[in-house]
Amino acid sequence: MRNAVKFGAVAALMLAGFANAAEPVSDAEIVALMKASFKERGIAKMDRLEQSDLQKQCSTWSGKELPQEVKASLEKAAMDSIVYPADGKYLGDWKEGEKIAQSGRGLQFNDTEKTVAGGNCYACHELSKAEIAFGTIGPSLHNYGKLRGGATEQVLRYTWGRLWNSHAYAACNHMPRFGAAGILTDEQLKDVMALLLDPESPVNQ
Repeated sequence: MRNAVKFGAVAALMLAGFANAAEPVSDAEIVALMKASFKERGIAKMDRLEQSDLQKQCSTWSGKELPQEVKASLEKAAMDSIVYPADGKYLGDWKEGEKIAQSGRGLQFNDTEKTVAGGNCYACHELSKAEIAFGTIGPSLHNYGKLRGGATEQVLRYTWGRLWNSHAYAACNHMPRFGAAGILTDEQLKDVMALLLDPESPVNQ
């Protein structure tokens, strides 16, 4: 979630500074310390320290098993947040989608409002066998469309939803909420969809 702070990991580091405190450290104290430690720079504003309800819950349960009722509630809320293409068209240009997958630009302090954000997909996933550098945080997406039988309506809606807000399918996972968080535009999402599902895309070779 690069456009907001996930407090669980950060809080663990900051608690070291309170190690000798006589009283337990509250969430409010940690938030206050963080707000005093950060400053706005470029397009990176202080509002990034404000968590959504989803992020608050995920931080609360970080490192612990997520209760089933909490998981179900978060996934339902995420599913309800998905906005499907108004024109009913899901696939754009896979060549543009490949550029988005390769780009890690956008939403950083040294970017501007005009910077076109990328998805940085290769940081977490294998997509094309031609790409020799990729992350393994997420599963391999090579042959994504081929393995799912092509761009059926069910596959289109699932894939779009996963890109829009992945918490709809796995609460508190590490994948960015590309649509819900406004990281990628609808047109960019369509291009990434094409990268994953177009039979001519390198993903499906």
